[in-house]
Amino acid sequence: MATVSLPRITKLNALPSSEFFETVNVLFETAPPLAGVLYDSRPYSSYEALIDQAEACIKGMSKSDRIEVINAHPRIGAAKTSLSALSYAEQGYTSAPQPSTASVNTMSEDEAVNAVLAELNTTYEQQFGFKFVVFVAGRPRKEIIPVIEARLNNQADQEIETGLSEMMAIARDRLKKLAQE
Repeated sequence: MATVSLPRITKLNALPSSEFFETVNVLFETAPPLAGVLYDSRPYSSYEALIDQAEACIKGMSKSDRIEVINAHPRIGAAKTSLSALSYAEQGYTSAPQPSTASVNTMSEDEAVNAVLAELNTTYEQQFGFKFVVFVAGRPRKEIIPVIEARLNNQADQEIETGLSEMMAIARDRLKKLAQE
């Protein structure tokens, strides 16, 4: 996994927009509506203050912008090659993708879990119109299956709030991990 780091907050505040967006996307994935508002809200006293501002900004966004922010996150169980370095580690992958020679009958547990997650992601997205977001928090992907199944019983507005809340938890966890490096 490539080393990911954050510049000092004073440097972040002074960065041109493209570099600011690239840095903020480490915490929030690539969410243009959020990155733009955060850029316009500078300066920040800390990364914690930046995440607090993100939470406040999201509440004032239009529904379509909020959904765009949610859809910036990768699908749980997504192909390893489509994940950012941080999402890759958060989803529990530990090794580089290997070519699969397994047939359907000899599918590994990882492949079986990812197949179920792919099906549930599709169902969720068809039902709500946006991606499922959850703070994995080191749990094995198979433990996320009942979480998606339970959340399929919610209303769309509730899921928007839950997804955005989960994104903020992910950002705070990423910040904590990056601060330890």
